Parts: sequence; C-alpha cells; structure tokens
Amino acid sequence: MRRYPAVLLVATLAAAGCASETPAPPGASPTFSKPPITVGFLNPSGGPVPQPGTDTGVKAAVSYINGELGGINGHPLEVVSCDTDTTPERAQSCANTFVEKKVVAVMDGYNLSSSAALPALTAAQIPLVGMIPFDSVTGAKAENRVFFAAPQASFLVGALQAFKSDGKKSVTLALVDTPSSHQTIDNLLPVLAKTLGIDAKGIYFSATNPNFTAVASTIAQANPDVGGLVASPSEAVCSALVKALRQLQYKGEIFTAACTDYIKSSPAQAAGGALYSSNWLPAAAKYAPADVQAELTLAEKYISGVSGGTPGYYAYGEFALLVNFAKAMAAAPESDLTGPGALKTLKALKDFPTFLGPKVTCGSATSPNCTTQMLLFVVQADGTAKPVTDGWITPVPQVLAAIPGAV
Repeated sequence: MRRYPAVLLVATLAAAGCASETPAPPGASPTFSKPPITVGFLNPSGGPVPQPGTDTGVKAAVSYINGELGGINGHPLEVVSCDTDTTPERAQSCANTFVEKKVVAVMDGYNLSSSAALPALTAAQIPLVGMIPFDSVTGAKAENRVFFAAPQASFLVGALQAFKSDGKKSVTLALVDTPSSHQTIDNLLPVLAKTLGIDAKGIYFSATNPNFTAVASTIAQANPDVGGLVASPSEAVCSALVKALRQLQYKGEIFTAACTDYIKSSPAQAAGGALYSSNWLPAAAKYAPADVQAELTLAEKYISGVSGGTPGYYAYGEFALLVNFAKAMAAAPESDLTGPGALKTLKALKDFPTFLGPKVTCGSATSPNCTTQMLLFVVQADGTAKPVTDGWITPVPQVLAAIPGAV
C-alpha cells in the first residue's frame, strides 16, 4: 500500500507493506494548517487484469487538488493506496486496512472485484466512490456508494443504439474472461441485443495468456458489421487486437472500448474505428467545448508531470474522479467531512458539473450512478476522435430499466 500526502515527506508507516510517497507536482504545494482528509484507493495496478493508469490519475489529481485548489476547505487531500491485484480477497483485505486507517471515503479504480470491499466499508460507514462500476455486483445497488459516470450497461446500450442507427446489424465483442465478465457477456449482452433488435455476440480471451490472433480470427470469420472489445484491461490489448484484425483484412468497424493509445501508434489502422467514454478525451479535444478543452489541458499538465506515469483513459478518468470528489466536498460544512457526511453530500448533488463529464444528479434509490450519459467517438484520418453526436448520448431508459442498478 502507498500513501500520497500533501507535504513533501517520505515516511514509513507502521502497517506492514505500507509506504508514504508524494507525486511530483508541476507547481509548489502550499503549507496546510488543517489536518488532512484521508481517502482510500482500491488500486488495480497489479494482478492479471491491471489498470495502471488509475494510479497515475490519482497522483496527478492529488498534486492539482493540493497545489491549485488549496485542498478541501483548507484540508490537504491524502490518499492511502492499496493494490487490489484485481482479486476479491485483496479487495477485502484493502477494505479492512481502510477501516483501520479511518478514511473518509474509498476511491474505486475501475476494479473488477470492488464488491468484495463493500461489506467492511458499509459496516464502517465509509462510502465507495468511483466513475464506472466495473464490478456488476457493485453497480447493481445504490447502498453506500456513488459513481459519477454511467453504469456499464449505458455504454453497451448507447453504443449498440448508435451502431444500429448507423445501419449496422451485427456486432461481435470480446471481453477478458473473469467472473464479472460472464455477467456482462452471458446475461447482459443477449438481453440488450434482443431488446434493441441487433445481432450481438460476445467472446472471451484469457486474462493470463491472451491470444489476440485467435480472437481476431473468430471475429473476422463471423464478419460482423462491428467487431472489437466490450472493455479493455489495457491499451496493449487494444493495439494487439486492432493489428490482428487489420492483418486478417477485417473490413468491419473496429470498436476498441475506451482505448486511445493505439491511435497514436498507428493512426492509419485506427481510422474509422469507434470508442466510447464516460468523459472527454485528449484525442477529442478539437471537438470539445471551450471549457472542456481547458480542463483537458489542465489534466494533461498534471498527468504528464507524474514521473513514470501511464497516461490514457483510466488516468484521465481517475483524475476526474478525485477532482469531482474534492469539489463536491469543498461545498460541505466541516461537520460533514466524515464518512456519513461524505455520502450525504455526494448523494445530494444536483446538476453538478463534473470534470470532463456532463452535469449529473446523484442520489437515486436504485442506482449508484449519477448519470446514464456517455460519448461515442469515431477515429478520424488525422488521429483525432470525433463524437458521433453533437452532445452526450442518453441510452434508451426503457432498456436500462430492465438492468438492476442502471437507473
């Protein structure tokens, strides 16, 4: 576990496996007179399905929040990071550590097993806060959790809607083989396909020994109008699959979930492909509103300032998460800078302008998500990502209503 404090201090924590470190900020951090507000971070940087960009986003956000925003009501933000290795056992162990550390809230880093942390956190009245609940069990209920972005179902529904409206009739999408993935492929995708009237199939690839030539071959043989990924465990997965599909001369539209790095490495192969997102991305900056362009510039400044960091979708998403949390809590009274107070504050947000995202309203009795809106982009020949619509896509509410926790 690692801690990212507000002051330039490196210390050894009493807990075994914990260390204190500070990200390198682009600017100097102020001196704080108030005690820190400490949050936990379920960090999925290790294990078979890592999301290393999340760690980069957290470090960058701490630098920005403490360096430019002045912390939260004058309190520096401090993060206790715990590597979940994406397994339920580690998520549960991390939750117990967060309870011991008396954190105010826990940030979810797009974990596939975050639900394992919920019993301990809920008992201690520590809310789980995230962007997209990658664990479908976490996303199925609203108790003691708030997610600023849309549920998984929104991205599938929104994308399938857009594909169908563009005349696409068949879709084959791959997903890493985990228990959570089977909820999506085996249960969710068939229902969505039938409801929306599109032929959609799902296939799996191994988390530990993926063969993207075989995945690409399966997609190419079926020859769907759209082929690609439901979600990607890493940018490398997207690059490998796109390369394999192009080598097989697949002519359909390649869908790469939320990946963007492959566009820079091979824009010619990327052109014509599609990707979705919960927030605006740097590749789409030229098409974004002026205020969003300013936010992208700010986020890029801090993310690029993290030594050895991993930029990309997850870095920007996690950066946005902590900024949203900090700005929301900055409006709360001192008495609410606690676990129950944080949950109350977040659940009460109405038309809240999220960083790089839409305005959201939280507090649904049935969904932990504050919005169902998403963006879908098409990669252009110049390597930019252009939105397929003028604004945010709202998936069909009637379809989402059939999915627990979606609305």
